[in-house]
Amino acid sequence: MNEIHAHLTSSAAEAARVTRGVTPEQLADPSGCTDWTVRELANHLVLYTAHGLEHRALRTQLPDDLVARDFTADADWPEQYAAQLDRALAAWAKPEAWDGDIDLGGGNTVPAGEIAAMLLAELALHGWDLARATGQDFSLPDDTGTYLLDVVERYAEMYREYEGFASPTPVDPTAPAFTRAVATSGRTI
Repeated sequence: MNEIHAHLTSSAAEAARVTRGVTPEQLADPSGCTDWTVRELANHLVLYTAHGLEHRALRTQLPDDLVARDFTADADWPEQYAAQLDRALAAWAKPEAWDGDIDLGGGNTVPAGEIAAMLLAELALHGWDLARATGQDFSLPDDTGTYLLDVVERYAEMYREYEGFASPTPVDPTAPAFTRAVATSGRTI
């Protein structure tokens, strides 16, 4: 396994743990993400960090029925999410998943490792968002937090351009790397 896969694995385990802590009553609450409810955030997390993660490894498009689906409508959605994360991680465990570029459409391609790094950021940051919205903690091993900070710093301006990140928020420069990554992405600690 390579370094990114190890970080994806630890982030996936934490995101799956957080989803298991979301109660049905919390799904209608605001999430803290621009105009999204907890349900909308959870559906985004499931779609892109589990299904999207697998489809990127396989070089296939997300089917329209998945894009339109309310995953949280199923009572056992956290368990389904965890199982889908396992399938996605298994897809990335294959050496060929890391070969070459991934077509993003419109003539845009990105090296597979960079797509995996961006999906790691999606997984960790939206996992943190969901934890925060539902009164839970989200923590990662120090080495994963350090790797995530590097990814966030590399892509912060691009994400801001597409309104995926806000301006960085103040944070103690001696704070743990994961905390600095969250603040660099524009989230308030």
